[in-house]
Amino acid sequence: MGHRKYELYSMDWDLKEELRDCLVAAAPYGGPIALLRNPWRKEKAASVRPVLEIYSASGMPLASLLWKSGPVVSLGWSAEEELLCVQEDGVVLVYGLHGDFRRHFSMGNEVLQNRVLDARIFHTEFGSGVAILTGAHRFTLSANVGDLKLRRMPEVPGLQSAPSCWTTLCQDRVAHILLAVGPDLYLLDHAACSSVTPPGLAPGVSSFLQMAVSFTYRHLALFTDTGYIWMGTTSLKEKLCEFNCNIRAPPKQMVWCSRPRSKERAVVVAWERRLMVVGDAPESIQFVLDEDSYLVPELDGVRIFSRSTHEFLHEVPVASEEIFKIASMAPGALLLEAQKEYEKESQKADEYLREIQELGQLTQAVQQCIEAAGHEHRPDMQKSLLRAASFGKCFLDRFPPDSFVRMCQDLRVLNAVRDYHIGIPLTYSQYKQLTIQVLLDRLVLRRLYPLAIQICEYLRLPEVQGVSRILAHWACYKVQQKDVSDEDVARAINQKLGDTPGVSYSDIAARAYGCGRTELAIKLLEYEPRSGEQVPLLLKMKRSKLALSKAIESGDTDLVFTVLLHLKNELNRGDFFMTLRNQPMALSLYRQFCKYQELETLKDLYNQDDNHQELGSFHIRASYAAEERIEGRVAALQTAADAFYKAKNEFAAKATEDQMRLLRLQRRLEDELGGRFLDLSLHDTVTTLILGGHNKRAEQLARDFRIPDKRLWWLKLTALADLEDWEELEKFSKSKKSPIGYLPFVEICMKQHNKYEAKKYTSRVGPEQKVKALLLVGDVAQAADVAIEHRNEAELSLVLSHCTGATDGATADKIQRARAQAQKK
Repeated sequence: MGHRKYELYSMDWDLKEELRDCLVAAAPYGGPIALLRNPWRKEKAASVRPVLEIYSASGMPLASLLWKSGPVVSLGWSAEEELLCVQEDGVVLVYGLHGDFRRHFSMGNEVLQNRVLDARIFHTEFGSGVAILTGAHRFTLSANVGDLKLRRMPEVPGLQSAPSCWTTLCQDRVAHILLAVGPDLYLLDHAACSSVTPPGLAPGVSSFLQMAVSFTYRHLALFTDTGYIWMGTTSLKEKLCEFNCNIRAPPKQMVWCSRPRSKERAVVVAWERRLMVVGDAPESIQFVLDEDSYLVPELDGVRIFSRSTHEFLHEVPVASEEIFKIASMAPGALLLEAQKEYEKESQKADEYLREIQELGQLTQAVQQCIEAAGHEHRPDMQKSLLRAASFGKCFLDRFPPDSFVRMCQDLRVLNAVRDYHIGIPLTYSQYKQLTIQVLLDRLVLRRLYPLAIQICEYLRLPEVQGVSRILAHWACYKVQQKDVSDEDVARAINQKLGDTPGVSYSDIAARAYGCGRTELAIKLLEYEPRSGEQVPLLLKMKRSKLALSKAIESGDTDLVFTVLLHLKNELNRGDFFMTLRNQPMALSLYRQFCKYQELETLKDLYNQDDNHQELGSFHIRASYAAEERIEGRVAALQTAADAFYKAKNEFAAKATEDQMRLLRLQRRLEDELGGRFLDLSLHDTVTTLILGGHNKRAEQLARDFRIPDKRLWWLKLTALADLEDWEELEKFSKSKKSPIGYLPFVEICMKQHNKYEAKKYTSRVGPEQKVKALLLVGDVAQAADVAIEHRNEAELSLVLSHCTGATDGATADKIQRARAQAQKK
């Protein structure tokens, strides 16, 4: 087992107290460090307020604030790098990286009543969770503080005092509590408390003093009062190894130190002045601690920081071990030596290179050097290994350059964020696990916008994922600077962002409004090209009239309707109508809406505008839609007629009055004759009377309403034909000269398939329509004679088109001869 420890930073923070006198929390993945000075467990003057300080991993101060809330039991960082402060009363306060208060939540009334003895912040695939041990020795937890669902864990039988140690486990996507009470271990899940026994545990254990879960929640380590450290799986079904460290004093901290996909298992145990790395090897690795230190478990190692230094302890990667171990003959080691000799212009370079090529391991050597470069912290060692890889590539015909180029890019990004002033000491493995998008988010969170943009441009990330997103975050931060005028902030944001794709000015304006800068938000919305994004925020800011103007400019009727309904609820009726009068398009749309939804409001609009024409039309529609009684309908029509007179539309007024007369007459006809007359048209009323045999009444109605003779004859002709009252029809035709001629009589009879009756009227049809009448009754020969007599080419063609070869051949010949004679003349 090979482990190495190297310095990340020389800490330059000004700590006034020892770490042991502070509550400490450090975020993984090279995250920030939080210290709560003067915690309540120390004896201090009541007048001295505790101070919460947040530093980068390099010791650069990020925030400092006086603690004005209740006593804090535990600190911890969420996966989003928010600081969770668990108070004694069960309230959890959440702060940002720069000390800005975000929110708070409570862990429940039971926790409030019994107070908090201890707390743990843990991470699952669902998010960051909080587990609480109360004064009643009961556990409460929430697996995700972003979606708070409290779970009270089962009671441990006979538990009268706090457990000697406890931790949270994540098994099968569910959070559990593992606790030690004397020599016994208990596992709490949502349903039950079960006693568990680690397999292969050394005898004589009377108490468990410390326990640690690996970064991935797959392995568990237990420190016993006999000095043994048991290591196994978190399921407690498999033992990995056991180590006797010969120290029975309880350690300050115990954390796992393992590399992803490594078969080696190691645990780091810290006492006041000693650090021990133990695993399945018979010997341990020990380090002397010169000062009070704190351990931070990471994905691939352990960060160790103290007042003066910040170091990283990890298992040596295979590629690095192969290259750098003493007298190594690995291909990577030989290639590194060959490159160094080449720089010295020594012929040994050729000898080393030939040795690698003879073994056929040059590709492997290049890959080893590239991989080892990724795991080196010092830039000079990275460059040396990459130069060796580049040197080896020159002697390979088809080595794909992607891995080399990608490693160069990754290391350049890593070296940039590891810089002391940035203070994010990510390893290559952590960087790959975290992803570039999350790293950019963390730079944005630290307000390191220029560096984030440089990385995006260097890696050529798509604008929407890279530069645009970061500029949007910068703009949201910019609007919070209240010492700069609204005009200057808006101008600076527009100059920087312009029309950058993927940037939403409305989102930035919403942030400005959230900060209480309404005027700035309005100025920023002027740069937003999408009205659909402008309008909702303007409504939220109670700038409804401006929102209406923007919606109308957009031409989006749905958007205009949205604003109108908002205005209707916001303003009183008078102000609302006055606003509409100044916006003709909005008024027109609102009228359309009212036609289908709010008829009374529509009437009020017409009244306010003195629009008597539309008001009359409204009352006519209302008389039929809303009124069932004849009296109510007539009254509504009278109101409509009055409105039409005011609008100087005499035609509409007279027509309305005629309709009122017709309605009254129809009611009287129903009362006297029975049957249904109401709501029939004038023509239908006449037709119904004729069909009922009430000819005189029909004629009287026609006179009353001045129905023209032609129209009356048509109505009577149609009605009598429908009744098939041919005798009455003949009498009617002879009553006086027909104003519509007699061709309609022929047509109507033929429509009723009565040729006999139709022929009665053909002789009375005028000369100009005689041919057509004869053809209707099928008398083609006579039609031909009349057409020849008239010498009308059109009529001759019409008759000829009705001739059939079999029956009308003689007629057709006759027409052709007549045509020939006409042409000779």
